[in-house]
Amino acid sequence: MQQIDEIVSLPPFNVTRASHVVLHVRDLAASKHFYTELIGLVVSDEDEHTVWLRGLEERGHHSLVLRKGPKPECTRIGMRMHSDDDIKRAFDYFSERGADARLVDVPWQGLTLHVNDSIGVPLEFCATMTPCERMLKRYDRYRGACAQRLDHYQLQASDVRSAWRFYQQLGFRTSEYTWSELDGKEQLWGVWMQRKGNPHDIVFTNGVGPRLHHFAYTLPDSNDMIRACDVAGALGYAPQLERGPGRHGISGALFLYFRDPDGHRIELFNTHYQHIDLEPAIGWDLADPQRADQWGLPAQNKWFTEATTFANVTPQPPALRVDPPDLERFLAMANDA
Repeated sequence: MQQIDEIVSLPPFNVTRASHVVLHVRDLAASKHFYTELIGLVVSDEDEHTVWLRGLEERGHHSLVLRKGPKPECTRIGMRMHSDDDIKRAFDYFSERGADARLVDVPWQGLTLHVNDSIGVPLEFCATMTPCERMLKRYDRYRGACAQRLDHYQLQASDVRSAWRFYQQLGFRTSEYTWSELDGKEQLWGVWMQRKGNPHDIVFTNGVGPRLHHFAYTLPDSNDMIRACDVAGALGYAPQLERGPGRHGISGALFLYFRDPDGHRIELFNTHYQHIDLEPAIGWDLADPQRADQWGLPAQNKWFTEATTFANVTPQPPALRVDPPDLERFLAMANDA
């Protein structure tokens, strides 16, 4: 699968990183408590309908926006660009290709572009946000898991190759990928793509989609993962600990996954690597038990089947029909052995 290593060195505009995610939640107060007291995010602003939050080391006004709504869903995922000129170039780029690109006004953001990607994911690009105090050294404000900054998204995609091609043309580079053998051929099951120089800003894996599988925040060190588990137990959030602690094969990161009060999935992690130099992407067989967790146990089936839908987007079944290597199959095989 050498074509996965294709690189566009001069993209049409400069996307710099994953930036922010906008979620609808049913109980704004309950969600605010989860994200401040357990995850450790800081409230930048709030009103009766919306809470804007950021990580402790983030200067931008928000990386997570919670809006009160009738059902849990994701409105948009955000990407930052280098400048407003890049926003304008992106508007022209997408418009020339027949996409419904719109320049919009969004609170606390500069010039903002709305457009959907090739598989229907609603994107929001901006280059600037109202700056806030960086809380990195305000240790008196550290709570729960002490989340530092938003790092990446993982999405389920009905057509992983289409998603890969869309972002590859925008200058995203593939750090790692997963393949599955079907009918004697290697089929692309997942791609980990980045712009900021670590393993991923956005990930696409095969499944009913598009849907938001999770969004991820970095933690200072591994002790904060243990603290997050302890705080979750003390606050009554232990049932929402879905997976971990563990260590991914892909990226090598230590991880925890929680579900928030509406079922949105958030990852807390640290210790992944730099991916700056031009180097080949690392390929993994989906059947490799160390691909997802080097410590042995695979994820439960709901890990592969449950995710957050996007507003006004109808998910489609995946083109690649492959049974996931879930915990239930692992245990059934162990019992049969």
